[in-house]
Amino acid sequence: MAFESLAEKLSATFKRLRSKGRLTESDVRDSMRDVRLALLEADVSYKVVKDFIARVTERATGKDVLESLTPAQMVIKIVNEELTATMGSENAKLNNASKPPTVVMLVGLQGAGKTTNGAKLAALLKRSGKRPLLVACDIYRPAAIKQLETVGAQVDVPVFQMGTVNPVDIAKSSIEHARKHGNDPVILDTAGRLHIDETLMDELKRIKAAVSPDEVMLVVDAMTGQDAVNAAKAFDDALGIDGIFLTKLDGDARGGAALSVRAVTGKPIKFAGIGEKLDGIELFHPERMASRILGMGDILTLIEKAEQSFDEKKAVELTNKLMSNKFTLSDFYEQLLSLKSMGSINDIAGMLPGVDAKALKGAAVDEKALTRTEAIIQSMTVRERENPSILNSSRKKRIAAGSGTQVVDINRLLKQFDMMQTMAKQFGGKAGRKLMKSKKRGLFGL
Repeated sequence: MAFESLAEKLSATFKRLRSKGRLTESDVRDSMRDVRLALLEADVSYKVVKDFIARVTERATGKDVLESLTPAQMVIKIVNEELTATMGSENAKLNNASKPPTVVMLVGLQGAGKTTNGAKLAALLKRSGKRPLLVACDIYRPAAIKQLETVGAQVDVPVFQMGTVNPVDIAKSSIEHARKHGNDPVILDTAGRLHIDETLMDELKRIKAAVSPDEVMLVVDAMTGQDAVNAAKAFDDALGIDGIFLTKLDGDARGGAALSVRAVTGKPIKFAGIGEKLDGIELFHPERMASRILGMGDILTLIEKAEQSFDEKKAVELTNKLMSNKFTLSDFYEQLLSLKSMGSINDIAGMLPGVDAKALKGAAVDEKALTRTEAIIQSMTVRERENPSILNSSRKKRIAAGSGTQVVDINRLLKQFDMMQTMAKQFGGKAGRKLMKSKKRGLFGL
């Protein structure tokens, strides 16, 4: 997970700061020295770190902070605010055309993930009610057009392609196609190179001049650290970009790109690519990312993930079943699939306040446990799922053989299921009625 090492170091620094009670200016400066080192090790630009530490130190050594009743908390609050400001203060939206279609031109180096993340962006826009069109303008990379058609089909978004003709002509023709067929926005998947060169930039400039895109979005790989920042500056200087799509933010990245690219280019990070699945995309919220880095969690993003994964009508039905003790293993299986669609359990837990990366790693969440549970339930008959009490020794042996597990795994699942039903009974009576009246969702509906 990105920022894991940085989050651990900052957490340790602030823990020492809180243990001191009253703070002196020397205490603050010592802590800022640790913060500076942690940021540099996270591959944040030296100039960005220097400016950041100067701003935080100036604010944190003020009289109002040092003489407050909770000076350490005040310092952490200042760090949070300055981290947010460094990354752009608030989420920046896509530029929209005054007259459809909106044209989004994806640019970047080869390997940054333009094609896959273009499909992620198209899927996100489609979920919001748009009718996007993906356009294959990369005529050089082997199988680039086929790859775009494949990911386009997976997210049910049409792909416009004209083979290997001039990319400028492809881009211009795609706009006319979109107008005729009611597609909006148009997302141009342009060619990349292993490094920036004049040939690449010249082609991109000609495409930009021909179609006047409303949004030139640079796709950069967060795992490349300062190389991503250097690429962003080069593309902005030569082409002029409007926003940044930061990919692989869930990988083994130190986080320096996210903390540097906005400050270096002045252009906002608008989207973050999370995971390999085509629904792995988030709006980039600087304030939420700052909270994650400081171990404060990210409840808002967690709620948004839950809302995308859980159906409200089904959540109400499920609550009724829980309170009337009619919750079955079939219902449990449906909720298991919804939970898996939210992403990694470690990532989900990492969004909870107070759960830092180090503690989470020590918890060793077993992602395979969900898969085993799924296999066990799938190996049951419909009758067994609806009435687990009929599961005798022979049935359990059959299920274990069919799911590649052991009888002890089945017993463990049944015990957990019984405990869940017992807990559900606690929601009966007045508590249950109060829960049903609430607009908040139940145990599994979040």
